[in-house]
Amino acid sequence: MDRVPNRPAGGLPEASAAQIQRLQDLARPSRQTPRQVIVEDPEPICTCLRFGVEVGEVYVEAGQTVPPELLTACQTANVPLAEVPVAANTRIFKSDKRARIFATIRVPSPPRLADLELNAHSGDLVVLDGVRIVGNIGAIIRSAFALGAGAVCLTDSELMSIADRRLLRASRCYVFALPVVLATAAEVAGFIRSRDLGCAVFDSGGSSPVGLLGTLPRPAALVFGSERRGPGAEFRELAGRVVSIPMRPNAESLNVSVSVGIGLAARASAGGWAVGASPS
Repeated sequence: MDRVPNRPAGGLPEASAAQIQRLQDLARPSRQTPRQVIVEDPEPICTCLRFGVEVGEVYVEAGQTVPPELLTACQTANVPLAEVPVAANTRIFKSDKRARIFATIRVPSPPRLADLELNAHSGDLVVLDGVRIVGNIGAIIRSAFALGAGAVCLTDSELMSIADRRLLRASRCYVFALPVVLATAAEVAGFIRSRDLGCAVFDSGGSSPVGLLGTLPRPAALVFGSERRGPGAEFRELAGRVVSIPMRPNAESLNVSVSVGIGLAARASAGGWAVGASPS
């Protein structure tokens, strides 16, 4: 396919039959860890390009206008664009809500615990133990990046890959903006011990107020569990403090994504990385 200049979607070359067949194959659910996946919508595609993810092609449904920022990003990265007829696009996504603009990306090698380089400048380790609602995980990853966390670890998430298309949608591809590691609770607990990280477990029955999070040495491990059961025993044994977020007595609980945002904001406002700067 030819590289195309900055021009309206109607002027793009039409995707070939081979390309459409490959897109249909990529759109099918798979139990294997994918090497290539489809990313939907302009903003997540731009996020991938901004954080160095290899984007193969960008596809535009016939009649759609390509946002200028996406065209510019594709030109800069030398990424080709092609137009997909509406009927073909409907076949690609079948019963799913079809994307009007989407891209193929090569999935980066997944980060490992041993690869994490945490320091006072990189931010804290956010641990999600048993959090399985993908929408919550995606929202947390976005907050973790925005509020300066160094990495996110997912234990017992039931995800096979961080490139799960549901997680890409929910995180708007910020899953590629900072290390997101899939591991067991025992592995993450061992990592926290080996790095001698201070550990704060969030629980509604905790005795430590969230306002005191700023006194934890940096970096620290901030552990959150599912809304129903909270963090597991592996992390409660490590906890230097159990943190509780104050609420009205007749409030049942906070969504875990809200709790993570409050915790990270407390860390940032108590002397974390400077708001408006990028953590290194």
